[in-house]
Amino acid sequence: MIIVLHGAATESQVAQVEGLLLEAGLRADISRGVEKIVIGAIGATDETRAVLPEQLQALGFVERVVTVSTPYKRVSRRAHEEGSTVQVGDVAIGERVPRVAMMAGPCSVESREQVLATATAVQAAGAAILRGGAFKPRTLPYDFQGLGQEGLELLAEARAATGLPVVTEVLSTDQIELVGRYADIYQVGARNAQNFPLLSALGETRKPVLFKRGMATTIDEYLKAAEYILARGNEAVILCERGIRGFDSEHYRNIFDINAIPTLRRLTHLPICADVAHGTGRTDLVPLIARAAIVAGADCLMVEVHPDPRHARSDGGQSLTPDAFAAMMSDLHRVAAAVDRTV
Repeated sequence: MIIVLHGAATESQVAQVEGLLLEAGLRADISRGVEKIVIGAIGATDETRAVLPEQLQALGFVERVVTVSTPYKRVSRRAHEEGSTVQVGDVAIGERVPRVAMMAGPCSVESREQVLATATAVQAAGAAILRGGAFKPRTLPYDFQGLGQEGLELLAEARAATGLPVVTEVLSTDQIELVGRYADIYQVGARNAQNFPLLSALGETRKPVLFKRGMATTIDEYLKAAEYILARGNEAVILCERGIRGFDSEHYRNIFDINAIPTLRRLTHLPICADVAHGTGRTDLVPLIARAAIVAGADCLMVEVHPDPRHARSDGGQSLTPDAFAAMMSDLHRVAAAVDRTV
């Protein structure tokens, strides 16, 4: 059960609700957001659900009471029926926002020249957010692991030059403070989709989190993991479908689960991003799956762009050139218009 209080609710009113829950044998999980206070009633039974909502709704400072049967109570659409919006600087991301936000940039930050050239090119083509990896989790320890803090500094320089907010990956709890100094959005990659200590620690921050689905994570497992972030008070979460592991790797890297977009839209109020680069692993498929993701209802897209993909230090095979990215953006404007959105 979720109890949403009006934004002007006082601490004594919060305590009054908490007292009613304790009398009913329930535990109160209180989250104080910028605009509203949300209280989760933990341990509700059929008996309490039949009586408590009416009692709570009678309190003038209670906006609404929502009975939620799913285990991911804060993530559930029942807790926020209209769909939430995540604000990143001047960029808004969510189902109620007409513009589909484009996140674009290199997989890995490799040099000052590379990241500045890419940032300038994607901004000119209409990107809203710059993506780039400073810390790179790689399958082999011998592969390029990123430039670390130097990469973060270069991303910050690119942000200063273009005005684009930055999204970059954080790999562990001990990197949160460092990455947070430079990033506008924390990215949690597929390999950390069930790293619960990291998710909980990001919940203690109030910076937006782009949370990618794991390579073999079910939708329910994914939403339960997202609940770790919201349960600690950070509601600025963007879910990201990035492809799941298949068995036809001869033809593409991953299977982009297009079904996940409308399914997540039905189950959760959180904005939905489509990482069509990792979702396919093939440059020729990226523009086509980007079209499909917009039609399916994605609120933002993530694409990898590199000035010279053949010599990229990671993921060159799924990276677009700046010219190919600009051409794709022109095409996506027409696709988005068909579903009453822009890019």
